[in-house]
Amino acid sequence: MIYIFILISLFLAQIIYFKIANVLNIIDKPNERSSHNYITLLGGGVIFYFAILLYFVLNGFQYTWFFAGLTLISTISFIDDLKPQSSKVRLTIHLISMLLLFYQFGMLALPWYFLLIALILSTGILNAYNFMDGINGMLGAFNVVVFGALWYINRYVFYFVDEEMINYLLLALIVFNIFNFRQKARCFAGDVGAFSLGFAVVFLLGMLIIKSENFIWIGILTVYGVDTILTIIHRIFLKENIFIAHRKHLFQLLVNELRLPHLFVSFLYAVIQLLIIIGLIVFKDYGYLYLAVVIVILSLTYFFIKKKYYHLHHTCNYQEKK
Repeated sequence: MIYIFILISLFLAQIIYFKIANVLNIIDKPNERSSHNYITLLGGGVIFYFAILLYFVLNGFQYTWFFAGLTLISTISFIDDLKPQSSKVRLTIHLISMLLLFYQFGMLALPWYFLLIALILSTGILNAYNFMDGINGMLGAFNVVVFGALWYINRYVFYFVDEEMINYLLLALIVFNIFNFRQKARCFAGDVGAFSLGFAVVFLLGMLIIKSENFIWIGILTVYGVDTILTIIHRIFLKENIFIAHRKHLFQLLVNELRLPHLFVSFLYAVIQLLIIIGLIVFKDYGYLYLAVVIVILSLTYFFIKKKYYHLHHTCNYQEKK
């Protein structure tokens, strides 16, 4: 019964937000880096924060430091959706949020180089999540798989967190997908949605890895992780500024240059990740070998598709500029 109440509450919160966004003109206008060509409401992913807020209030105010960090990063991200903020301000808030998260993990007593590695990895996940939002259904579909896997692992493989948090986030993803997983999305998650969801993933994955003392669970993000890392390497070879927005991810090439439907690409990424996670659970005793094989296969696939079709990226950009 409580889940029906949460689902209805989140659905109503989403509708109310749409009305506010319309009044305040919180929209995403397409530009040369966009993978869509129509104006769309921005910030619909604010319900991910609302879901965790409901969990926090209704379940004994657990994971206080995580929630404090989430609140900071969600707030600055929403403000950035309203009006772009200074990169220094955003980075400062992100750093404070991460330190609060690491305090929740009990990591601040570790040597500085462990914290630096954790910070780089966590920041990479957050920024990678922000790129998912431009493709209809990508953020929602991929993360139904991710959080569904975390729920299964938590219940049947290794307990690492209060299950209720995952349940609330899955309900928020269902609501978000109603409005985003469609041919013409009614809303995008915005920075507030991408960063809040990414922050939750970092928290849950961190809890799982730390408590199980097993890094193989990073494989839950393998598909998107390989795409992101290889795209960064590709841009470095092209001598581009990797901190400037772009549309060179493989999934963006599939949508923008090969003209594959958004929902097909989103569904494809989600299904491939699901199959990889099933294998990861089945072969967890050989997890590192399994992940190595998967990463090689995904990397070769990325390389051959990019090698064959990347020239279309330049062609499309030239035609758009004309």
